[in-house]
Amino acid sequence: MIVAFLLLGGFVGVMAGLLGIGGGGIMVPVLTSLFIYQGVDNDMVVHLALGTSMASMVVTAFSSLRSHHAKRGVLWRVVKAMLPGVLLGAFAAAFIASLLSTVFLAVFFAAFMLFVSIQMFSNKKPKSDKGLPSKARLFLVGGGIGSISSLVSIGGGSLMVPYFVWRNVDIKQAIGSSSAVGFFISMAGTMGYLISGWQSTHEEAFVMGYIYWPAVLLISVVSFFTAPLGVKLAYRIPVANLKKIFGLLLFILSIKMLVSVL
Repeated sequence: MIVAFLLLGGFVGVMAGLLGIGGGGIMVPVLTSLFIYQGVDNDMVVHLALGTSMASMVVTAFSSLRSHHAKRGVLWRVVKAMLPGVLLGAFAAAFIASLLSTVFLAVFFAAFMLFVSIQMFSNKKPKSDKGLPSKARLFLVGGGIGSISSLVSIGGGSLMVPYFVWRNVDIKQAIGSSSAVGFFISMAGTMGYLISGWQSTHEEAFVMGYIYWPAVLLISVVSFFTAPLGVKLAYRIPVANLKKIFGLLLFILSIKMLVSVL
């Protein structure tokens, strides 16, 4: 289990830096399978995977954010405008997730990841709009993306990057700004899953809220060092083919999680 968590952390760290996606699409199905193997109650296995994934993304997202900021790849004025909505949406969605059944969460996650994988595999680029909208609209967009991201425990990049590109933002700045937003989504989502799951898990060993802390520690330690590697690769190699491969992997893992839960 220790080796599995370390390998998972290394992989999601690279993906977070390279594609700005946070790694939740990989972590949730893998953690679900690992927790089932450990004998976690089926009624809370997906909740625990979502919360643990979200907490693990805090360090990964911060490392990715720092690297993109060093390369001046973050549009901070845009991030600041979206931040209140992002925090509110991500925090509230974690409480909504605690009220939903394991099967519903698994189906919702699989359906969303199917959408993401199709988007990545087709590599469709939205037509550019005139530019970024007002602060009020950025607040609303942040709230929507924060809510969905927290509900499926992703950094928001699969929604944020296409949105920024649609708004005529350079792709590298879109990925960098998405990484910054993803850090705040992971912070707010972690607090939400920690508080909402407190009563359900307070007697479980090494579990606080819907977060399994040994996994968080092991994943975070490795991903902190591998996320900057992903950022370097993002500025050096074309990622179109890699996105197709990653999209296919997301689809396979999501279906596997769905089958395991059902």
